[in-house]
Amino acid sequence: MFQRVVGAVVLVAALLTAPLAAPPSATAAPPGDRDVIATLFQWNWNSVAAACRDQLGPDGYGAVQVSPPSEHVVLGEQGYPWWQDYQPVSYRLDETRRGTRAEFAAMVDTCHDAGVQVYVDAVVNHMTGQDECGTGSAGSAYCHYDYAEAGYGYDDFHHCGRNGDDNIVDFHDRWEVQNCELVNLADLDTGSEYVRDRIGAYLNDLLSLGVDGFRIDAAKHMPAEDVAALVSRLDRPAYVYQEVLHGDGEPITPEEYLDNGDVYDQRYARDLAKVFNSEKLAYLRDFGTPVPSENVVVFVDNHDSQRGDETLTYRDGARYSLANAFMLAWPVGTPKINSSYTFDDYDAGPPSDAAGNTTDAACDSAAWQCEHDWQPIRNMVAFHNEVGDEPVVQWWDNGNDTIAFGRGDKGYVVLNDESSAVTGRSFQTALPAGTYCDVLHGDVVDGACTGPTYTVDGGGWFRADVGAHDGVALHAGARVG
Repeated sequence: MFQRVVGAVVLVAALLTAPLAAPPSATAAPPGDRDVIATLFQWNWNSVAAACRDQLGPDGYGAVQVSPPSEHVVLGEQGYPWWQDYQPVSYRLDETRRGTRAEFAAMVDTCHDAGVQVYVDAVVNHMTGQDECGTGSAGSAYCHYDYAEAGYGYDDFHHCGRNGDDNIVDFHDRWEVQNCELVNLADLDTGSEYVRDRIGAYLNDLLSLGVDGFRIDAAKHMPAEDVAALVSRLDRPAYVYQEVLHGDGEPITPEEYLDNGDVYDQRYARDLAKVFNSEKLAYLRDFGTPVPSENVVVFVDNHDSQRGDETLTYRDGARYSLANAFMLAWPVGTPKINSSYTFDDYDAGPPSDAAGNTTDAACDSAAWQCEHDWQPIRNMVAFHNEVGDEPVVQWWDNGNDTIAFGRGDKGYVVLNDESSAVTGRSFQTALPAGTYCDVLHGDVVDGACTGPTYTVDGGGWFRADVGAHDGVALHAGARVG
């Protein structure tokens, strides 16, 4: 969601109510054995389709999360910031800066052909935050509390009457958080049956095009009962995960939303960054989340957090890869990989043409980061799929920043975040004897490894030198001899 941070964020340019008559129509977990989600943040529909076909499907990703597809404000005078897409004008899919309805539908079909499900970032808590009237990306006229194309007027919004401007000030006040406005965004009355029906129609339109699930943006700002009412309106089951950001001492918690589906909890990312940046990797031995593993979507960073300073991001280079490798190797939550573009200020939108339309993503360009396709990350998706539900075994650490562990007899990983190499160390695994490709540095092509290989003996041992801020990852699916 669009939530401004008070004060400047400097980034280095280097890189409610009645019980429901029907139960929610949400799946309890991501469908299928392949559950890793790639968020292609701000990618246009044609580029998402190409990525599904050429990268995500072949690399074992189970789903792609796409940016909000509904008509949005157009803020050219502000440089077409990324957050304009989180200010809906209507629920039309005809034209956004990422493409047309036809292109969106074709993208869904292409992703499905590649074995990749499509999850939509659904902005349903609010409409726009602009005080002036305007025209949306598909040509729909709007004012702050008047959205004719969406079917909303003044009485369809909350007007909380607090703080002089209806804005949320006290996040420790549940009523205020769920009835006032988040940074001036016109707050829909999701307790209204009419509003619920309008939102339900939008979500069902997306389902009619084949969409498989939804990330519910700003779910924290709607009572859990309201979200349940929206989910109950779905024409068919869909995977639902809700953005409910935990705040220390705040009354609204992710756990109260679990009856609706999974939750998207940023504590995992913050805690992981804390371990990498100021603690010891050895502490990861008991790493987990307050939310049950089967109900939480975990990530190293997302589009909000990478614009702050509490999580690791692509700017951390090899250490960012290590953190993602740990997440994909560790049996907690449904992993989500953030894939983004290069930016040097908080507001910066994606690479675009002069009219603000997002250009095709080019992973060989410095303008796009494409973290999902970094070799250590993409190959750890296959590791994650290979080890499945196998238990953690053979944990070892040096008491500091080097750790190693296996996942049953299917995989083994060594992660070294020391500033110097670990040399001459033998590691004991539960892997069968054989030669394995180190998937952090190589791909298996025609039965051979393009990078280093390691031989595991009959006792499960192998010897390795592991570089600073580097690692080794072996798994049964990458055995080459």
